[in-house]
Amino acid sequence: MASTHTGIEWTDRTWNPTTGCNKVSPGCTHCYAEALTKRFHQNFPNGFDLTLHRERIKEPLRWRKPSRIFVNSMSDLFHEDVPIGFLKDVFDVMGQTPQHIYQILTKRHEHLVELASQLEWHNNIWMGVSVENQDYVHRVDSLRQVPANVRFLSCEPLLGDLHLNLTDIHWVIVGGESGNRYRPMKLEWAQSIRDQCQRFDVAFFFKQWGGRTPKAGGRELDGKIWDEMPLAWNSHRQAKKKCIYKLVS
Repeated sequence: MASTHTGIEWTDRTWNPTTGCNKVSPGCTHCYAEALTKRFHQNFPNGFDLTLHRERIKEPLRWRKPSRIFVNSMSDLFHEDVPIGFLKDVFDVMGQTPQHIYQILTKRHEHLVELASQLEWHNNIWMGVSVENQDYVHRVDSLRQVPANVRFLSCEPLLGDLHLNLTDIHWVIVGGESGNRYRPMKLEWAQSIRDQCQRFDVAFFFKQWGGRTPKAGGRELDGKIWDEMPLAWNSHRQAKKKCIYKLVS
C-alpha cells in the first residue's frame, strides 16, 4: 500500500508519502482507504491516523518508466496536519521527475488555496478536488484559484445530481461507490455530467458504476467506455516520445 501499481483506471501507480486521514464530507463515509488499513492492519501500525512517511518521499526518483502517479491514494496530501515543509519536499521530488505526471486529489479545498502560493506548481502536477454532491460544488471555485497545469474533478462516489461551472477545468472523473454498503449512482447523474463536460469541451472519464465490487456494474455509459484524458496528457506523452527518439537516434 506504500507505492505500487494499481487497478485504478485513470492512473498507473500510487505513491503514498502519507497515510491516514479523517472524514470531512459524505463522500468519506465508506472510505476505501480506511477499510484497507483495517484489512491489512499489519502494514498500518498507526491504523488510519495521519502518518508521515519521510522514507517514501524520494521513491519516484527511482522510477524511470514515465507514469501517471496518483499521490496519496491512502490519505489527503493537503490534510491540515501535514507540515508545509513536508509538502514542499514532496513537490520538489515531483519537479525533479518530469517524466511522470502526478495526480493529487483533496477534499480540503480551503487549505489547498491557503498553501498554493507557497508551492511550486511544476507542469507535471495535476490538481483535483472531490465533489460528491451539490453541497460541495464550491470546492471547484477554490480549485480554479490554483495555478496547476491541469485542474480536475473526481465525482466519486457520485451521490447526487451536479450542476457544474467547468470554466478552467480540464478533466472530470465520474464513478459510483463500491463496497457492501454502496450508495447507488443514478444513470441521469452520470449522463448529466458527461453532457456538461461536452458543453464545456472538458475531458470526461467514466470510471465505474460501482456496486458490491468496483467492477460489478461495469464501465459503460450509454453503451460506450469513456476514457478521455486532458489534452496535457497527450502533449506529455508526445514530448516523452521525442526525448526517447533523440536518445536512441
